[in-house]
Formats: sequence, structure tokens, C-alpha cells
Amino acid sequence: MSSRRGTLSATARSRAVKRGLLAGAAIAAFWPAAVLAQPADVGPPGSGPEGRQERGQVLNENPLRPSQRPSATAPVHTDGLKPGELYLEADRIVRDEKNGVTTAEGSVEVRYEDRTLRADRLVYKEAPPPPAGQSRPPQDRESPAQGVIRAYGHVQVIHDDGTVEYAEQMVLDDKMQAGVALAFSARMHDRRLNQNIEIAGASAVRRSDDIQELNKAIYTPCPICVGDTPKTPTWSITADRVVEDKIRHVIYYRHAKVHILGVPILYLPVFWHADPSAERQSGLLAPRIGVSTRRGFSYEQPYLLVISPSADLTLSPQINSKVNPFLNGEYRQRFNSGIIDLRFGYTHERDVDGNGNPIGDDTSRSYILGRGAFQLDDHWSAGFTAERTSDTLLFDKYDIGRVYEARGPYVADDRRLISQVYAIRQDQQSYASVAAFSVQGLRPGDNNRTFPLVAPLVDTRFEVPDDLFGGRLRVNGSAVALTRSQSPDTQALNLPGVDSRRVTAETDWQRTFTSTAGLRVVPFVNLRVDGYSLSDLPTGTGTGNTSSSSFQSRALAVAGADVSYPVYRRWRDATVVLEPLLQLAASPKADQIVVSHDPTTGKPVYLDEDSIAFEFDETTLFRADKFPGYDLYEDGVRLNAGGRASVLWDDGRRASLLVGRSFRDSPNTVFSAGSGLTTRASDWILAGDIQPWKGFSVFARTRLDTDTLAVHRLEAGANISSKWASGYVRYLSDDQGINGTPLKNADIGGDINLTQHWGVSANGNRDLIQHAWVVRDVGVFYKDECIRVDVFYRHEDAIIGRLAPSDEVSVRLTLATLGGPIYGR
Repeated sequence: MSSRRGTLSATARSRAVKRGLLAGAAIAAFWPAAVLAQPADVGPPGSGPEGRQERGQVLNENPLRPSQRPSATAPVHTDGLKPGELYLEADRIVRDEKNGVTTAEGSVEVRYEDRTLRADRLVYKEAPPPPAGQSRPPQDRESPAQGVIRAYGHVQVIHDDGTVEYAEQMVLDDKMQAGVALAFSARMHDRRLNQNIEIAGASAVRRSDDIQELNKAIYTPCPICVGDTPKTPTWSITADRVVEDKIRHVIYYRHAKVHILGVPILYLPVFWHADPSAERQSGLLAPRIGVSTRRGFSYEQPYLLVISPSADLTLSPQINSKVNPFLNGEYRQRFNSGIIDLRFGYTHERDVDGNGNPIGDDTSRSYILGRGAFQLDDHWSAGFTAERTSDTLLFDKYDIGRVYEARGPYVADDRRLISQVYAIRQDQQSYASVAAFSVQGLRPGDNNRTFPLVAPLVDTRFEVPDDLFGGRLRVNGSAVALTRSQSPDTQALNLPGVDSRRVTAETDWQRTFTSTAGLRVVPFVNLRVDGYSLSDLPTGTGTGNTSSSSFQSRALAVAGADVSYPVYRRWRDATVVLEPLLQLAASPKADQIVVSHDPTTGKPVYLDEDSIAFEFDETTLFRADKFPGYDLYEDGVRLNAGGRASVLWDDGRRASLLVGRSFRDSPNTVFSAGSGLTTRASDWILAGDIQPWKGFSVFARTRLDTDTLAVHRLEAGANISSKWASGYVRYLSDDQGINGTPLKNADIGGDINLTQHWGVSANGNRDLIQHAWVVRDVGVFYKDECIRVDVFYRHEDAIIGRLAPSDEVSVRLTLATLGGPIYGR
């Protein structure tokens, strides 16, 4: 019996035919759990209006076994069908009642449970009933005999997650718990990379809902066709046998070969990696291979161990031919309120010079770089950082990256490590923090005994909700205690360091007036009281010095106003803005905190713990007190004046320039001699930037001598970015760096894409004082949708206080879906 372009309905097919076709439709669940059909009645062709149905009918009767019926809260499927409904299309349906065989032919399409099955032909063979007068054994009554489903020709199974499976033939039982597919392939989706994955095999065997095997298989995330033309994938894995474990989300390989551009480069008897559906999975990450004059041949192989859904551990042993192995590791754990991230490393080795020659004693050498950050509630947060190393050059010798990063609210200078604990409370009107930290110096000449232990450090701010005289009133409080083992001055004398404790209370008021013409005036008043307790103060010179203690207090005040008057006009296709800027501030003479007197000149030496890293530039030009900390204070009458001009084009181009300087009623010797602020008229400040077209920008900022216009400090750079290239250049020159010594440095780097896939990269940092390259990298890379290969050469020159010259060649290979590198540069 047959029907043309037939579809099934509950009233138009026999119960036997319906059971067969519903079980056949269930082949759409080749991977998921199966269903078993229920019977219905079917009349012969032409026997009435039931014998012919319009294409696209829906089966409304639930096809599941009674024990498998969905609950009343079953979800509505995305295909528009209700739970248990099935949609079937075919050109011809034939039912053999005698043999229990149902056949659908011609453009067969079945939709069921958010899955779609397409095939040229579908055949369902019912399970034979038990012989007359006999019943099934008790052990078989819960699992009755199963029928067999066969789908032939251009078989496709499309899942709602985008996964598509193909085969020339599929054979399944009607429970979908076992099955076989010939000429099988599948396109899966990697949610982590938003990338499709191809896997194929000569045959596929589904042994259970969770285990599937492929024979003579290939796995690749790379495109295998360009249009309709076959293409050799950039990389692939072939194996005699592949097993997909859906419980563990792992794909296992037996006798695997890794192919690059179709050429086998690596054989692995056993290999495994996470399947595309896994969010995270234990396994090997991309290795790092290199050759250097310091460590010889080096191979670093990271392994990711997923401990729980919220914790993992990465162990990355570094094997070297010249020196002992070095173990790197990283532990990460996320909590409901925050995260912990701990990096560490260890080796037991003698110290080595720049050429890898052992020197010194054989001892343990290690480091830790850790942080924790927790949001305790809507207002409170807390955290810590732990940064320490046993050797000042350990990170350089073993090429450990991502060291000098901001891990907490307090950040140390370059090549210095900071360990801290902190707690912060913040809401819309107030802020309070308490912290403690210590610093380890890794620079040449750093003496950690001269760095203070800061504990505690308290900072509070409260903004009064009601206006006072029409303006905003803020109340601030601060306290800090610093303990130093050794004085940083004349270290050879090993003098005790000054210990200081400070308490500060401050009020700050300001109000904004804006005229209808655009003139903006902001008057302000700041009142402050400081109390200092000092101990271990030097009282003389030489090794026989004694020390004393003192308590000092002071009251400070400043009043003034900020004035600006921006004007603008249209000029062709651009907007031009001119903005004169003025700040007038006046303070009574401030009492600086005196710790000693210069033995030669007799001049006082002031306490300065928090304003050492001071720079006079466009960011501090319009500050009433230019010192960034509390210990030093700017007094007298001063006028900060400048002007800013900007041009903003409609197509996104822009340019701006700021020029300004500071004037005062009398010279100020509290500022350092090289600051540019000691005279009545300060140095000139200039800062500008321009973006003449999209993808290219230039900036510069400088400080020019007040009399000769000589450059005391210059920082300039440019950035470029386009489809085929990106790069940057930086230049810095400073007469007086952070350590009081001149600084001159150049930094350059970039990538050039020579073709769609091939490119070169280079970057370098040169110390122009020592006429040496701190580092130089030159590399070549290949990249496409599923692979990136980097080969680069690095050279480091000898730098005073650092290692001898060295050369290194490194190779980095990153394969899509098989993990990425955990290191950084």
C-alpha cells in the first residue's frame, strides 16, 4: 500500500504503520536519547479522505511509551511542535503489514524534538512479537524487543545547536541506544572559539547514549572546501580509532597522526583532547620551544588540570639542556564573591650567568605572583596580592612573562614587586579603604631594607549630601604608618631608616558658576590639618650617629578659582574649539616636615615619602597643590595659565594642542632642582596629538626650559593600524628620571601582513644612554582560521646591573580547539 507525497496523521494511518514511521523519524536523534512510536490506523490509497493527506501534517498523538511520556511541564520546542508531536514528509510511503516493514521514499524529512532527519529512503522493521501462547521472560519485560531503523542516501541529521551529521547509511534500534553509520561525518560547533569543527570516519558505531566510536577517522577545525572544491586542511588529526565520551567531554585517539598541510609530522599511540562542547577540560596546552644562549634548548609543556567547575591548575615544566628544569604553575579558583589567581615557579639550581654557566651555591630558587579579589557585598570589597622572588634576575633567566602587572589597587614601579592586603567600602557618597603593603626591588642598586613597610594605610572620603553655600563639600581623612629598616641615604653607613606616622583631616569645597556666554568660574577652598610622629631621626653624621624622635603638626589652606571660556565655530567641515584656562590659588606659608639638616649647607631636609615620583606636565599644570602626596605642600600665590585648541573634523579626524606654564610670587625651593617649578616662572608645558586619518595617530608632550626653551623632558609616539600592517614607535628623554639620573629610551614594534596568511613582526627597546638594545625581536608568522605558527629571534644586549648578552630562537604553535599558550611576553 502506498500514497504519493504522503504525510501521517493520527486518524489516517494504522497503528502499526504509525509505530514504524515514528520510530523511523526518531533517527533524527542519532546522538540524543531515542523514542519509541505508538501504533495508529492507515487505510489503503483511495479508501476515503483519510487515505491521502496534504504534505506537512503533524502527528498529534504522543509517540512515546507510557513510561516515557513527558511531564506537564515539558518545554515547548523551537521547531514549533508540542512535546511528542512529529512532522513527516515523503514522496511515497509503503506499509507491509505481513512482514511488519514500513518504507518512506523520496525527499524524506522528519522533524521531532528539535531535530530534523533528511534521507532519500527510510525503512523501519518492527520487532517480532513473542510466539503465540508465550510471554517474555520477566527480565525482558522492562526492555521489550526492539525494531531496526535504516536510513539510506544523503542522510542528514540537523540538531537545534547547529550540529549537522552526514552519512550514506544509518542503522539504529528504535530506542536509539545503539546504531551504526557508514561514510559518517559531522560538523560540530566549538562554543569557546565560535568555530565549526569537522570530524569524519569510514564508519561510526554508537554503543550507548554517551559513547560513540569512529573508525579510520579524521578531525579538523579547518575548512575542507573552497566553494565546491576540496581543500587540504591546514592541520588535522587522523586515527585508526576515535572515541567520543560525552560524559567526560573528551575525544580519544588510537594511533593518531598530526598532519600539517597534509604532511604527517607527529605520531602518537594515544592522544586525547576536549570535545567542542566542553567549556573547560583537562589536557595539554600549546607548548613553547626555544633555543637560547642562557638555557640552551628549552621545551615548556603546559598541562591544564580542571579540578572542579570553578577551579583549575596549570603545571608547565620547562626542560632546559644547560640548566636544571624549572616548574611554572598557576592555580585559579572562582568563588561566589571573587577569584584567586596564584602563579608560582620553582627550581633547585646554582645561579647562572648570561651564558648559562653555573656560579654560586646550589639552592632553591622560586617566585610567587598571586592575587585575590572579593566583592563581599554591594559596598565592601577586599583582596590581596603576593609578589616575591628569591632572585632579582630569575624572571629574566627563565624567560617568565606577565610579571609586572597591576594585580591590586596599589601598583609598584617597573621591575619592582608589591605585596598588599586591602579592604574597601564605597557607596555613592563615601569611600573608605584600609591597606598594608611592602615592596621588593629588582632594579640594579635596589636595597630592600630601605623600602618601608606601609601598615596601615587608611583613606576616607565623604561628600555631604546637602549643598553648602550652593556648592559641594567633601570631608577627607587619611592615616599611614611607615617603618623602614635602613636609611636610603649613605647606605654604606647602615643608618636606621626614619619611621613616620601621619594623621590628616581635610575639607574641600567648590562651586561652579556658568554664564550665559559660556564663561565658567569654579571657586574652591581647601583646609587641612596634619599630625606627624617621627622616630629614628638622624642627629649627626658618621657611624656614631644617634637618633631622636619628634612630633610635628601643621595647618594648611588654599583658596582660589578655576576659570575657562571655551569658544567654538564651524570652519568648513570641522569644529574649532579655543579654550583659555586660568587657575589662581593662594596659600599661607606652609610648614614642611623637617627630618634633618644638610651637614654641609645647613639647609633643612624635608620628609618626602609620597611625592618622589613627581612629574610636572599637562596633568599637574592646573593642580592647586602639584605634589601628589601629603608630605610636601605647595604654598604662596600662583597663577597657572594655559590655552587649549582643538579641531574636530566631521569624518573623525582630530587634532589638539595645549600650551601652559605656572607663575608664582616668589621662588619655591621645596620642589627639586630639576622639576621646572623652582623659579617664579615655570618651564613651558606643551602637549598635543593628531589623528590625520583613520588608523594613524601621533602624540607628543614636552617640558621646555623657561629661559632657553631647551628640552628637559620629551615623550612622543605614533600608532598605525591598517588591514595589512600595525605598528608603534615611542621615544622618551628625561633630564632627571625617577632615580634622579638621565633617561633616554626608544621603543618600536609592529606586524606586517605580507599575504592573507603570512607576515613578519619586529619590536625592540633601546637604551640610548648605554647605547644597547634591552631587547630585540624579529619573527615570521603564519595564521589562518585554525592555526597560528610564530617563529621569532630575540637578542638582548648587556645592560649594567643585568645579564650578559643573549640570543634566543623560539617557536610557538597554536592549534584551534586544542588550547592556547598560557604565557605572555
